[in-house]
Amino acid sequence: MKRTQFITVRLNVALRTMAAVAFAAALGGCGGSAPLFTGDGRPTTQVQCPAAGPSDTCVQNARGICQGDIDVIQQSSGGGVRNLLFACRAK
Repeated sequence: MKRTQFITVRLNVALRTMAAVAFAAALGGCGGSAPLFTGDGRPTTQVQCPAAGPSDTCVQNARGICQGDIDVIQQSSGGGVRNLLFACRAK
């Protein structure tokens, strides 16, 4: 009986630890990122493109995602990568 209780307690502790680690990992992506929505409530998306490629690659990718026009929220480049934060325009 004591061995069963010991195993149950150890399993319970292990599950709690795994849950805490998963929760912390999920929160790790929350810090210092761009807003998830524009001021008018539209969701934003970020695409990355190689900085060495054509300058409009990110914009074309964004238009493909939206299947139409976009509003550019923010652009940046560094480390050989271009970043484009955008929101799809209403159709």
